[in-house]
Amino acid sequence: MTPGYQALHEGAALTDLTGRGKIRVSGEDRARLLHAMTTNHVNDLQPGHGLYAFFLNNQGRILADVNIWNMGESFLLDTEASTAQLVFDHLDKFIIADDVTLNNETDPTASISVEGPSSTAALEAAGFTVPLVNEIIEFNGTAISHNQSILIFCPIHEKDEVLAKLSNAGVVNASPEDLLVYHLEQQRPTYGVDFSDKHIPQETNQMRAIHFTKGCYLGQEIVERVRSRGLVNRLLVPLSIEGTVVPAAETEIFSDAVRVGKITSAAFSPKAGKVLAYGFVRAEIVRNPAAPLLVGEAVAQVLKNSEGNV
Repeated sequence: MTPGYQALHEGAALTDLTGRGKIRVSGEDRARLLHAMTTNHVNDLQPGHGLYAFFLNNQGRILADVNIWNMGESFLLDTEASTAQLVFDHLDKFIIADDVTLNNETDPTASISVEGPSSTAALEAAGFTVPLVNEIIEFNGTAISHNQSILIFCPIHEKDEVLAKLSNAGVVNASPEDLLVYHLEQQRPTYGVDFSDKHIPQETNQMRAIHFTKGCYLGQEIVERVRSRGLVNRLLVPLSIEGTVVPAAETEIFSDAVRVGKITSAAFSPKAGKVLAYGFVRAEIVRNPAAPLLVGEAVAQVLKNSEGNV
């Protein structure tokens, strides 16, 4: 057990996520545009609050996932590093007669994640104010958001100072490997790793990203058709796998000698004492808890996800 992993469970740990996409959306039509381009209800989002959403293409495939924060006079979009430019270009393409301005703030802004049970106390000891869950605060050019983790957005030239303050408050560095295990334990899939533009929203099981009665948005017709007809053939699900052998991504999952899915990410969890993973599995298998599963020679089991679904 590494110090970073231990801190994620017993204290507070940080990970430098500088490079995550940060896009500022301003102008009178900013809410209308984002509402029409994403799967969640941006028009209802109050200043200082945030939500999670998907950007879709015309075929209902997920182009990116995003945390949308209402900063009052603008919206701040937080997305994966790999989708930052894509999100910017996608939005820019649909700005025609709208009063909307986009600013890509990825390069000049650092992103620092703080997680663990003592995160709030550690941040306060370092001199920061921590917002409530699904809220964000901004002061002196620095913003702190709080959803599944606490994220500090600060000017890139202030990053070393922020890291020093956190270290002095006892916040331990967590490696990407530590974070992968922790997120699998927390059942938090990652865009670009566990799901991608090959998938539609319902396949991901991340229903918090979708508002089914908000009205029209790009890709909404496909989402509604799937909802009304129940046409989901595969589902992204958390899995437990007996033993310590960690399967690689794309490792096939079998049930009664029939291929029923593939692993997307996996790691050994010291807390669980077994391997935890995410994978896409055929829907009829997911809905049958008695279905035997094998990953390699190891017995596997579908777990309920964080929303209580399988």
